[in-house]
Amino acid sequence: MKPARTKGILALGIMSGTSADGIDVALLRISGRCASFENFAAIPFSSRVREEILRLGEGRPVTAGEISQLNFLLGKTFAEAALGACRKFRVSTSQIAVIGSHGQTVFHQGNPAPFCGQRIASTLQIGEPSVIAGLTGITTVGDFRPADMAAGGQGAPLVPFVDYMLYRSARTGRAALNIGGIANVTVIPAAAKIKDVFAFDTGPGNMVIDALVRRFTHGRKSFDRDGNMARHGKLLPGLLQKLLHDPFLTKIPPKTAGREQYGESFVRSLLAHGEARRARPEDLVRTATIFTAISVLDAFHRFVIPRAKVTELIVSGGGARNPLLMAQIESGLRGVRLRDSSEFGVTGDAKEAFAFALLAHETLHRRPANVPGATGAAKAAVLGKVCYAR
Repeated sequence: MKPARTKGILALGIMSGTSADGIDVALLRISGRCASFENFAAIPFSSRVREEILRLGEGRPVTAGEISQLNFLLGKTFAEAALGACRKFRVSTSQIAVIGSHGQTVFHQGNPAPFCGQRIASTLQIGEPSVIAGLTGITTVGDFRPADMAAGGQGAPLVPFVDYMLYRSARTGRAALNIGGIANVTVIPAAAKIKDVFAFDTGPGNMVIDALVRRFTHGRKSFDRDGNMARHGKLLPGLLQKLLHDPFLTKIPPKTAGREQYGESFVRSLLAHGEARRARPEDLVRTATIFTAISVLDAFHRFVIPRAKVTELIVSGGGARNPLLMAQIESGLRGVRLRDSSEFGVTGDAKEAFAFALLAHETLHRRPANVPGATGAAKAAVLGKVCYAR
């Protein structure tokens, strides 16, 4: 085991995103209000667990018992991922002060919708944090979103608090773009205070592209590595125009998206369009990639530029490794320098897991960590539920 350092505490962050392709575990050291990235591990889900997550997340028929079972199974799976990461990092669990686990989102209704004669907003992340705490022996914070929703927010995005801590500059206006399953942007004006920060989901990130690749390769590939499929395809202008009429794009922030908007139903409509016109798989993947890029650019020009001067865009997430996607975004943002999040000390893959470890630390100290300008909450809120291990 690596000898324990004496300065600060160690924390683990666990993240599983909307793509449900695996579990990200980040190790960081926190000293006061400063945090430094230490290590990272990515653990894939088994095919059966991933299938169950997608079945539930896509709204297919499922029983309350199956939801309960999957909640506890994922708690066990996250705990095993944390323990495996500690072995990889050569860190004893006794050295870890807290785990922050985002959980697996299987439903998110950020805006109130009719239900039982009332209008209700709700969210559900599973992966029981009590199980994580019990199996690891480490105090665990989970279920971060509901406290923000109880304050009138949409429960997402929550990473902007960490974006502010990582990227705030006295002289440079910055935006942080994370391209995961869903793409989201955090805007941090020069010399911003937390009340000046705003953020929102721009639309699909990798979710639609990944779903098409899995479909066309019969599961042999889970994403378009280096944009290879898209590069060999042709843009379908008619389909692109149809996609650009997506009502989410013009919806005014704060706003969040997920499988409810860009999941199975959305992908089925793309496939139907392609089949009717005998489009090649590569053409559909290229069109979905261009649509993703344009949705980011549209959000930037529609909602960011009118409100803040931004000269740097810090990019993270799996989409940052897609050259075609990044080239499209860069070409549409003249005067804005693109930078990789690793330049700021946290690799793009680890960014969100890093964030939830830091959010957990804030929770333990009873400090608010939502950003009302990002979620629409009426007030700041202490996030999460604490599950003590001992």
